[in-house]
Amino acid sequence: MAIKEDTIAAISTAFGEGGIGIVRMSGEEAGRIFSEIFVPASGKEIVSRMLTYGSIRDPETEEVIDEVLSVFMPAPHTYTTEDVVEIDCHGSVVSLRRILELCYKMGARPAERGEFTKRAFLGGRIDLSQAEAVIDVIRAKTDLGFDVAMKQLDGSFSEKIREIMNEILDILVDIAVNIDYPDEDIEVLVYEKMEKALTRAKEKVDALAASQDTGRLIKEGLKVSIIGKPNVGKSSLMNALLGESRAIVTSVPGTTRDTIEESYDLRGIPLRITDTAGIRDASDEIERIGIEKSKDSFNRADLVIFMIDASRDLDEEDEEIMSVIAGKKLLILLNKQDLGTVVSREKIENRFPGCVICETSLGHGADAGAVEDAVYDMVMQGDVKQSESLVVTNARHADLLRRASSQLGDAIAMTRLSEPLEVIEIDIDQSRQYLGEIIGEEATGDIIDEVFARFCLGK
Repeated sequence: MAIKEDTIAAISTAFGEGGIGIVRMSGEEAGRIFSEIFVPASGKEIVSRMLTYGSIRDPETEEVIDEVLSVFMPAPHTYTTEDVVEIDCHGSVVSLRRILELCYKMGARPAERGEFTKRAFLGGRIDLSQAEAVIDVIRAKTDLGFDVAMKQLDGSFSEKIREIMNEILDILVDIAVNIDYPDEDIEVLVYEKMEKALTRAKEKVDALAASQDTGRLIKEGLKVSIIGKPNVGKSSLMNALLGESRAIVTSVPGTTRDTIEESYDLRGIPLRITDTAGIRDASDEIERIGIEKSKDSFNRADLVIFMIDASRDLDEEDEEIMSVIAGKKLLILLNKQDLGTVVSREKIENRFPGCVICETSLGHGADAGAVEDAVYDMVMQGDVKQSESLVVTNARHADLLRRASSQLGDAIAMTRLSEPLEVIEIDIDQSRQYLGEIIGEEATGDIIDEVFARFCLGK
């Protein structure tokens, strides 16, 4: 795909009032348009890559649109690898719109979604996975999500993909040599060597693919539903985690009549926590509706926190809840330990072998840290440490990694059977192509267009 020769323009800051707004242009005509609409202040001189104070004026009417700071950056050392102009004006919707319309009037056209970054990709400045990381950086909800996106943007993920692709390419070269220069003694050695090399490559692909679940949670967040019968401490837990009195807490059962949802940053993982109405048989119509919404929240949750009043025996309401929570990722809190313990940890462990259990006293906000530790460990599963490992957050990348792994698995199986090299070569090369799609080396124009269609305007 070639870079388009026309010049594009767009507003690169969010719409709404602000101190500063930015209009960006890129393309061969960006410099000419800039020179015709920008008038430096008296005594000022335009110097490439330096902000210059002046005004934007319509050359036909001499109307001053706004006073601005502007910069002209010549190709190829720019974001898009083309000539780029950025105009910093007052953050008024009117000012931004008028400057943008003037750029169009002078020969630029409206930029498509993500077209600035698309031109950076087509110009060879970044690869496709780095381009996708730009979206994740912009949309990051937490520090950890931002850090993961930045690690992909700096090329660490791409470097790992290229490393695996080069290993696969070495295998393909060995196959080509043996096809062109067959020799039985060499071929036996090649099969043994090839199986080991393919296995190493597959293990690296699988290691990246295995991080996808954690990556998805870091990027998209985790839906957490707090469930239990009335007055077991669900609202106290919600308030303790949020650090504020978001939910009403009383000794009267059934206080929470509706689900309460709040966003929460758990050490870089975005959580969407739902405090549900206590599940029980209710004659009150309002409470009954709230209980139905609680059940819906429970069914949609990635993680369910089931709370039990450990100071009282389990009753029918507890048993009813326990009968439907099997199969969910579950954290059980034996709450109200300060009132004495009737329900033991052993009793719950016998009912839910291997389940994560916390003993808490949340009436005064205590033990919220222990709950955070448990949730974090369950999410991260102890397998991924962001400071040490790359994390796959992109569904497209995860799918291509799975496909590459499958092709390598087929190639390994055929290698063990000493199938013809020409047949094995097909699967190996296909795995390399799948990896190449991740960084854009093998991606089609349709795939590239689809990726950049997800961008916002002006980026």
